[in-house]
Amino acid sequence: MVETVVTIRGARTGDAFDIAEVHDAAWRDAYRGIIPGRELEKMIARRGPKWWHTAIVRGTRLTVLDFDESIAGYASYGRNRVPSMPYGGELFELYLAPEFQGLGFGRRLFDAARRDLANHGYTSTLVWALADNERALSFYRHLGGQVIREAEERFGSEVRGRVAFGFK
Repeated sequence: MVETVVTIRGARTGDAFDIAEVHDAAWRDAYRGIIPGRELEKMIARRGPKWWHTAIVRGTRLTVLDFDESIAGYASYGRNRVPSMPYGGELFELYLAPEFQGLGFGRRLFDAARRDLANHGYTSTLVWALADNERALSFYRHLGGQVIREAEERFGSEVRGRVAFGFK
């Protein structure tokens, strides 16, 4: 019998390279055809291992899904960055490598991030998704998120819609 260990834990400095790889693969999978190609490439290039190492060292709330000693996904979160919105916490990013999507790991990462936020006094959570990212919209709706705001985001010379989901 083969046994695979799946854990969710805080990111460690040695995880930076693997998180960068997950970020690269997940962003290409999620945003190709949504974010203009040149802008997407620039965004991915900015988030290499050094960037992730610095984020971990600085204490960014960053949780990873460790699948049999390989990083399969990550979530970053903290205090809501939009004070006018009545939500204490914000899930900044939640991504899984494409081969780990659709297996329930996203929910596990989401729940772990929400628990950590609640443990730090943030009992409500906000998360943004691009309006053209149907997979993300479906995911957050399935988790019980309510659309609370719509806005726009600029990528180079192009504008894309984005949607905020609230979780109480």
